[in-house]
Amino acid sequence: MTEAEGKVVEQRGLWLDEFEVGVLYRHRPGRTVTEADNVLFSTLTMNPQPLHLDAAWSATQPFGQRLVNSLFTLSTLVGLSIGQLTLGTLVANLGFREVTFPAPVFIGDTLYAETLVREVRASKSRPGEGVVELEHTARNQDGTIVAQCLRAMLVRSRPLETS
Repeated sequence: MTEAEGKVVEQRGLWLDEFEVGVLYRHRPGRTVTEADNVLFSTLTMNPQPLHLDAAWSATQPFGQRLVNSLFTLSTLVGLSIGQLTLGTLVANLGFREVTFPAPVFIGDTLYAETLVREVRASKSRPGEGVVELEHTARNQDGTIVAQCLRAMLVRSRPLETS
């Protein structure tokens, strides 16, 4: 089927004018963290922390097992939101702040993400773009919050229709 013959749907994120303050997005499906994820992420980012890589040593530590690299958790939290919110509409991340990890993530945990839109405003210096502030939250399979952050990003406005 060609475009002329029927409806065409292309997955994308939201344009600036589609973000609404106070809307909560639940991003599904979740993502189960594997040992390979943790080892690969830690080694790719040059993080030799034994809490992530050494099972025997980690068993003697307070949590009794390896912890998933917290930056993997943060990256996954943001990544789970991309398809629904910013795929192809994001210009740039402007910053992350108030990043917290209130509970540990372990190998085998499943991460679920949700995002609350906190602020939307047109850019004063970049016509056709605007700033959106999001509050991202990650929960594990038991509903325990394992990561939170505020994220500011630059997003495109809806393109003008051309005929």
